Parts: sequence; structure tokens; C-alpha cells
Amino acid sequence: MLTDLHNYLYHLEPTGGIPLKPTGIVLGLALLASHLWAWKNADSAKAFLKAFPRHYGWGVALLSIGFVWGMMCLFNMDMGEFFFLRKWFLMLVPIGFVLVLLYVKEFLAVRALGSLMLLAAGPVLAAAFLQPQVTRLLLPILAYAWIIAGMFFVGMPYLMRDWTTWLLAKPARWNLAVWSGVAYGALLLVLAVTTY
Repeated sequence: MLTDLHNYLYHLEPTGGIPLKPTGIVLGLALLASHLWAWKNADSAKAFLKAFPRHYGWGVALLSIGFVWGMMCLFNMDMGEFFFLRKWFLMLVPIGFVLVLLYVKEFLAVRALGSLMLLAAGPVLAAAFLQPQVTRLLLPILAYAWIIAGMFFVGMPYLMRDWTTWLLAKPARWNLAVWSGVAYGALLLVLAVTTY
């Protein structure tokens, strides 16, 4: 079952994989819903963003999702000339997962979110790969933004706290971030429905 899911997400099935149109629709709706919720519930959203970086429960949940996703990839990905290392990775990654939960509690939620952002970018890029529509570029732009932010979150997680503090310091910054997300989500949704 996980092999089929992996092949579907990363376009390794003979018939293709996750289609461009549903990917665009889902991401457009997700951006719209999350940013409109943040606009409607500004106080709750701001409180959540302030608390998130040091919230251990969120860290455990997100890291667990990332661990399962990563193990699925390790079991099924083509490792080329490094295929002989697969058994070692399959042993070391679960040990690392437990050790991180026990000993890397500081900013665990941010690190786990960064890992998930890196993992989620792969299927999005695979869905847009070699598609003829120029508007498909909205998906890779979003995916590469996740990749860049994800690398910072994993390696320098305190930056999320600093960026959040900067964002929340002035209402204009908050409004710009919220409405930029709404606009990007709406544009992606419209183009996904009409051109993908």
C-alpha cells in the first residue's frame, strides 16, 4: 500500500501520478482557507503563531508524520549506487527519530514543520513537472518557497520565532501577509480550475 502511495505521489506509476489540476485546487483551497481563517480569527492565529515554535506537542505530532513519510520514501525510493546503504538508513532513522524526541525538544515544532515542508515540496514539483501550462509555475514557486523556508526552519529554527515577532509587530505587516496568502490561493484556485 505504501509503495503504491509513494509511486502515486512521485509520479513513478506507468500511468502517471498525482494530477496537476487536483493538486492546484487542493493547495489553492488550503491557502484560501488558512489565510481567511487567520484574518477572521486574528487573535487566535497570532496566539497560535507565538506559541507554536516551543510547543512540544505539535513537534511530536509533526515529526511523527514526517518520520512515517520519510520511512515510506526510504523503503521505496531509487537510491542508485547507494542502494546498499538502504538497510543502514532503515535502522538509523527510527533511532534518530526517538533520540530527537528525547533530546532535541527546543524548537522541535519548527524543525518538524521544516522537515514536512521539504517532504511536501516533492509531490508538488512532481505534479507540475513537464506540464505544458505556463500557469503551472505557481506550484513550483510555492514548493521552492517551502524548500527554502524548510531548510532555515530545520537548521535555524529560532528564525521562525524572530520572523513571527517581526510579522506581529505591526498590523500592516500582518494584513499584508494574510491578504497575500488569500490572493495567491485565489489565483492558484482559479487557474487550476480554468487552465490545468
